[in-house]
Amino acid sequence: MKKIDELFKELNIHANQKGCHSGETWFGTGIEITSHSPVDGSLLGVVQAAGVEDYENAITKAEHAFLSFQKIPAPKRGELVRQLGNSLREKKDALGQLVSWEMGKSLQEGLGEVQEMIDICDFAVGLSRQLHGVTMTSERPSHRLYEQYHPLGIVGIISAFNFPVAVWSWNVALAWVCGNVCVWKPSEKTPLCSIACQNIISEVLSKNGLSEGISTVLSGGAQVGQWLTEDHRVALVSATGSTRMGKEVAQRVGARLGKSLLELGGNNAIIITPNADLDTAMRAAVFGAVGTCGQRCTSTRRLIVHEEIFEAFTKNLQKAYTQLRVGDPLDENNHVGPLIDKDAVNIYLNALTEVEKQGGTWLVPGGKLEGTAYKSGCYVNPAVAVINHDAAIVHQETFAPILYIMKYKGSVEEAITIQNEVKQGLSSSIMSLNIRETETFLSHWGSDCGIANVNIGTSGAEIGGAFGGEKETGGGRESGSDAWKAYMRRQTNTINFSNDLPLAQGIVFDL
Repeated sequence: MKKIDELFKELNIHANQKGCHSGETWFGTGIEITSHSPVDGSLLGVVQAAGVEDYENAITKAEHAFLSFQKIPAPKRGELVRQLGNSLREKKDALGQLVSWEMGKSLQEGLGEVQEMIDICDFAVGLSRQLHGVTMTSERPSHRLYEQYHPLGIVGIISAFNFPVAVWSWNVALAWVCGNVCVWKPSEKTPLCSIACQNIISEVLSKNGLSEGISTVLSGGAQVGQWLTEDHRVALVSATGSTRMGKEVAQRVGARLGKSLLELGGNNAIIITPNADLDTAMRAAVFGAVGTCGQRCTSTRRLIVHEEIFEAFTKNLQKAYTQLRVGDPLDENNHVGPLIDKDAVNIYLNALTEVEKQGGTWLVPGGKLEGTAYKSGCYVNPAVAVINHDAAIVHQETFAPILYIMKYKGSVEEAITIQNEVKQGLSSSIMSLNIRETETFLSHWGSDCGIANVNIGTSGAEIGGAFGGEKETGGGRESGSDAWKAYMRRQTNTINFSNDLPLAQGIVFDL
């Protein structure tokens, strides 16, 4: 395990540095942002954020860069992404450790996040030769009718602390092969991770003799995000975060008729039927609830368990929780690391109070952990409560390791109704070996979420599938499948290769 100063050296980070970059030097005239590690409370670094002039200069460079970058053939742009993937392979260990230090997720999850970056680069390289349109049959003789896709221009990326590097890569890998340039406003809670990423891509761009503005990072708080959302020069704003934040982004971008791609809150459930493999269900439920200390948008928040198996399952779940080890996330013997900061701990503690007020009973009680091993003040016990499905706290997303368990009595349709009654619609799962139950869950009258899984948990997704959700999750799709289309504008083309000018719908216009 490398020390933090060794990581900084390998990733070309300084403990005190400017937090903005668009291709040549680091700059920044705004406020100072401090990065404290939730692992031990230590000060990792101080980053100077973007001021308004920094922002204007960066956007101007991005506009200029787009003029030439869009003209590079897509497979050549894919080659840049291939080189980025190779650089990430070389830096995987160091960047994964930095993610764990600055965000607090386990080392395995930190390394896994960098692997996601590598995977999306591989996906995007192949995609760079498949940005296909559609040819259609024209109703007019000697006419060709087809569709093609063109880049948008500047793509603004607003990312959250819980995946401080992967979400950026999901966006930029696709946006770049589509011919766009990117401006990134990372979370102010994890600024050093974004600096590391920008250093890596800058080396790639420099080796290929490409100009400033193709990749830009602008550190800062909500104000920088507001500049992006209100700027008509930013064609698409891809924002990942809370539902509250997403509503503000949608309003600002919508007011100027811009495009937005929103990946917002989740309140994800696993349905466990009497026909489930209970061992599989147990593993899925525990990892989904406590992975990343419950700070994934796909974290399992609710278990909907049939009354026939409720007592046996909850007993085994209680036993499984006693085996969890909470502590330093860089120690691979531990399962659960810290919450991101003390504010998150207070939100967690307030939720525990609300659970008791709203009739919940503790299967596994929670609480803040004290002692020298937890000196950052960010460590908590994962908690499990038995509670009614209509309790108000159950319908809220608390970004912490709190799992709610509730019963259902009848058919799987009753369980699906309970699952769908919350406002969020990101990820969902059913545990059952009964094909009637699983197919009902996957039907259009089944799960209303963007992700619906069978016999795996809610947490985690493969790069090849489109990632995103419905309802207050925002409706956006990132990563695989045809998510690339969000980063392009569609154009319909008609070519007349006849000597006449026939009109559509059989209209006759003679002079």
